[in-house]
This record gives sequence, structure tokens and C-alpha cells, in this order.
Amino acid sequence: MNLSVCTISFRHQLISIAEIATFAQRNHFQGIELWGAHAKNLAEQPQFDQHWLAGYGLKTSMLSDYLPLLAEQAALYSKVQLLARLARHWGTQKIRTFAGADGSADLNEQQRDALFARLQLVCDWLGPYGINLVIETHPRTYADSVASTLELFAGVDRSNMQLNFDVLHVWESGAELIPALEALRPLINHFHFKNISDAAYLSVFSPDNVYAAAGSREGMVPIFEGAVDYAGFIDYLQQHPDPELHNMDASLEWFGNQCKKVLGRDRYLLQLQQQQAQPVQSKAG
Repeated sequence: MNLSVCTISFRHQLISIAEIATFAQRNHFQGIELWGAHAKNLAEQPQFDQHWLAGYGLKTSMLSDYLPLLAEQAALYSKVQLLARLARHWGTQKIRTFAGADGSADLNEQQRDALFARLQLVCDWLGPYGINLVIETHPRTYADSVASTLELFAGVDRSNMQLNFDVLHVWESGAELIPALEALRPLINHFHFKNISDAAYLSVFSPDNVYAAAGSREGMVPIFEGAVDYAGFIDYLQQHPDPELHNMDASLEWFGNQCKKVLGRDRYLLQLQQQQAQPVQSKAG
């Protein structure tokens, strides 16, 4: 598995991209997931690009941003073109966004069709650049359950729209992780890993809280210490006969305090977990 650290984890700290890259390199991460605001601001300084990052043995695994899907088409087009330029600057083929700002059950047929049409447009605009639009599984978006996510991808029907399987949010939807993984596997090209001590604290990940400097961090825990069974999930990935899952990009998301300490330890424990899981060997003949 190719593991990335997210620059959004350091959003409330006075820390440079060079310090983040050094931390990632020393803790054996393979990449960095750049928050859109960071990608844009850093790109204004010409020394920072994919080649600079490669000097640390790192790649940009994904740009994570938020597209105004239902804004005026011109505004959406402008944002997509900006992100496409940034993706090329940073050397990634993945731009992550959310499937709207309403749950799948909250949209009528006309609103659903409008959302799907806008996602088709975005995919068509990104196609010439060789860039994938990556939709994240997330509550209060159209990708808020396994069934709605499958409906979304069938309705948009674009080969360059793929899925960021956020393990916690899939679990939050009430789905069983392994059946959900198998149902969505053909669509997945990225994972997000984070955990919570108890479902009672899931609201800490709502955008109005998690992005606020003074927001609550209660319930946020390292990935192997929470309610979601990451040990079992990682074991299943490593033992899966599909080698693409073994080499999938994944990002450790941490929104709490002591970023370096928590992320460094999670990276170490995740590496141990992967080493202990023996991949299933395909039988010849």
C-alpha cells in the first residue's frame, strides 16, 4: 500500500511544506495528499512542484478540494481548470471532491439528475488532462451509502470518475466494511483511514467543526484504537487475491492534536500490520 500524509492535518500549525515533507520521508510515507488551498498557495512559489517533492522520495497522491457543483457553469469550469493546472504542476492524476452537499435521500429526481449532469461535465473537462475525478464516500452527500454510491457511478457513467473509499464514513453509513469493499471495489482508487472512539462522537468530523481551529476533537483516536476494526480491514486487503488492492494509494487522515506523534506511530503500526498479513498466493494451473 502506498501511504500518504495529508497536509490538511497541519492546517492549524505554523509548519512549512519542507518540514512536512521531511517528516513524511523519515516516517516512510510514499506520498503527500495536498489540500487544495495548500496546493494553490505553494504553487505560487516556483520552487515547489512535483520535482521538488520527488527530491524527498515522495509523490503527490491526490489534490483534495471542494467543487461548487451547482454554481454557475462558468464558475465551476474556472475552478476545474484551476485544479487541473495544479494537478499537473504537482504531478497527480487525482482530484478529490464530494458528490454535492445533500444526502442521497434529500434530493428529488430533478435535483439528482442535475447533480449527475454536472459531474459528467467535470469528468469531460478533466478527461483531456488524463485526470480522474475522485468522489469520497461521505455523509450528507450523494455517496452516503453503498447503494447510493453505486447509483451515482452508474448515473454519471464516466470512466475517469473513481472512488475514495473513506473507511470510517462507510462504517458510519451502517454498512459492513468487507461486503462494502467488495461491492465498490471496481470503482476504488484511494482509501482514507481515520478512526473514532465511539459512534456517539462522529459529529466531530462534520465540516463546520473539523475545520474550525477551536472545534472539538473529542473521540478522535489513532486508527488501531477506535471503533472501526482497522486490523481486520488491513488484513483483508493484504490477503486479497487482487494485487491492485495491495498497491492502492491510501491517506492517513488526522484532524486532532499532536499530528506528528500520532501519524508517525500510526504509520509504524500500519506497516507492522501489513507485514504480519500474508497475501494469498494465486494458484497456478
